Amino acid sequence: MSNIKLNILFLIFILVSCSKDSSEPDPVVVETPTENPQPEAPEEEETISDEELLNLTQEETFKYFWDYAQEDSGCARERYLPGNPSTDANVVTTGGTGFGLMAIIVGIERHFISRAEGVARLQKMISFLESADRFHGAWPHWIDGRTGNVFPFSAQDNGGDLVETAFLAQGLICVSSYLKTGSDSEIALANLSDKLVSEIEWNWYTQNQNTLYWHWSPDYNFDMNLQLKGYNETLLTYIIAASSADFGIEKAVFDAGWADNGNIVSSNSAYGFPLLVKHQGAEQYGGPLFWAHYSYLGLNPHNLSDQYADYWQVNVNHSMINYTYCVENPLGFTGYGENLWGLTASYSRNDDGSLGYSAHRPGNDRGVISPTAAISSLPYTPEESLKALHTFYENKDILLGPAGFYDAYSPQYNWVAEAYLAIDQGPEIIMIENYRSGLIWNLFMQNENVQNGLDKLGFTYETP
Repeated sequence: MSNIKLNILFLIFILVSCSKDSSEPDPVVVETPTENPQPEAPEEEETISDEELLNLTQEETFKYFWDYAQEDSGCARERYLPGNPSTDANVVTTGGTGFGLMAIIVGIERHFISRAEGVARLQKMISFLESADRFHGAWPHWIDGRTGNVFPFSAQDNGGDLVETAFLAQGLICVSSYLKTGSDSEIALANLSDKLVSEIEWNWYTQNQNTLYWHWSPDYNFDMNLQLKGYNETLLTYIIAASSADFGIEKAVFDAGWADNGNIVSSNSAYGFPLLVKHQGAEQYGGPLFWAHYSYLGLNPHNLSDQYADYWQVNVNHSMINYTYCVENPLGFTGYGENLWGLTASYSRNDDGSLGYSAHRPGNDRGVISPTAAISSLPYTPEESLKALHTFYENKDILLGPAGFYDAYSPQYNWVAEAYLAIDQGPEIIMIENYRSGLIWNLFMQNENVQNGLDKLGFTYETP
């Protein structure tokens, strides 16, 4: 054997011997190249179709309302923090529970659960709501899921919350429409849903004035004194209030309250998109995007108009202004652009890096993107929203958690809010479904009382 071969064998022996020491790195194995080396095939980039991504987003988001609901009531928790699941574990959110009722209907129709499972959960939730605290028919903002007693939202906010109640009523109306032609037990649940909505004393919350007031408390009466004036998320409240047979409001309440005697109309534009309505406190670029979502989960904005505005165009323009602002990115935040956009109320990053909350919008831009903003705007901005959704999915290693996409994300600070809010998760699954099938819009809009309310207020609208 030649000296060269002996030296090679000796070197191999030394390398193998060293590899037995677990404190050392594994040896580098040098392979003899083949005579005609071929370049390695590049790894195939993972792809997912739009339909597959919409399915995935709905199914994962559904888990918030199914797997992580409050245990005793089955209703939606205010928040869920995977890293600290005991946080507010028994705080039920009224509006978020309304969103949860609609999400369960979607879950049944998308076969995430069986109809029997879904109806059983709806029965549990609605029976709890029947026995929970109500104040002149209106539920509080927060409810203790163990007892049904009010959880004060703030010092004076320990009574009825009319806007949260409207969001819940929206869900109850959809449940009624969904079950009214079903089995005897389903019809009974539909009737109970109707009964709970019919017992809301909307006119009590006017104080005999031509406006609705947000809060009433048995301890503090109307001391919070917050009128419902548009434009914001409260349009639905006036429409359902007008639809009540026993406790309804008149058109004058809508005109003077919501429409502020016509002052709701705006001539402002941004990026070439007319706002059409005066966004309260955000008249230049529009408010947080949830204003285009919460009232319109059941209320179909297609061809929805009154003497003040075309609300479909209001929502499209609002969404496009929000999108264009993020593309322009005047504050120069990392990541903003046509594939990553969306500013709305959500968890936020405090200046010290801790978890906070903020109503993000142009004018209050903290470098935080809220996935619900773009996802829930899908009916208004399908192309732009799908691009953002694909970007969220491409970053699924950090953004996709146990109940859908996390609530907020900042590439600027390399920060993710690993947390969820019911009022952000709900619009995602519901508005995706409205984009795909119109299911929830159709259920809400077929309700005769809703149609009567729209007629009373002078709306034109689409019926299923």
